[in-house]
Amino acid sequence: MANILLIETATQVCSVGIACDGKVLSIRESNDQRSHSALITSFIAEVLIEANLEFGQLDAIAVSKGPGSYTGLRIGVSTAKGICFALDKPLLAVDTLESMAKGFQQAYRNKISEDDLLCPMIDARRMEVYTALFDAGGNMIQPTEAKIIDENSFSDLLLEHRIWFFGDGAQKCKSAFNDRSNALIIEDFNPSAEYLSHLADMRFQSDDTEDLAYFEPFYLKEFIAGLPKVKGLH
Repeated sequence: MANILLIETATQVCSVGIACDGKVLSIRESNDQRSHSALITSFIAEVLIEANLEFGQLDAIAVSKGPGSYTGLRIGVSTAKGICFALDKPLLAVDTLESMAKGFQQAYRNKISEDDLLCPMIDARRMEVYTALFDAGGNMIQPTEAKIIDENSFSDLLLEHRIWFFGDGAQKCKSAFNDRSNALIIEDFNPSAEYLSHLADMRFQSDDTEDLAYFEPFYLKEFIAGLPKVKGLH
């Protein structure tokens, strides 16, 4: 039996869970923006209590590695690495878009057809999203990229397939794809620690762990800090 702490902070959602052999025992989530640092430690304590576990009984810590919010990923990964160092436990990293695709595939399995494609989208500001393309079984068929959405996006694929667009970036498709009957847009689907559980368990069973000293989140794009605005300077 493998008890794995699950941490998902790649977007505005702060989600923490405990899974045993891939089955979620307890979960806490919040959609409040910029609340990750305030909530993550209390969420971890709460899910451990609810699962009737202590820190020492954890076998691994799994974290959503990105792409996503720079600040959110930094908080989640630093928390996960700190626990791993303190407990001498392995770190498991799960691709955020892959976990979203697997979660969506399970949640909508009665509506997804065999030839459908799944396209999770994470908001990257303006009309840009972080995205990848998956088949109906949740297997990646096009790699992760930062993509600007316009009326020509996915045009060839939408001629032959229904495509499910979901995640907090999917709303950007509404105006671009308003005349595409094969574009199915789901705006209320978000990343969750729950969706990490199966992938994390697979990585644990195959000993697919990360090097704690060198592991970094998958930011996809370099972080560019805004210039401070100082009165009197131009």
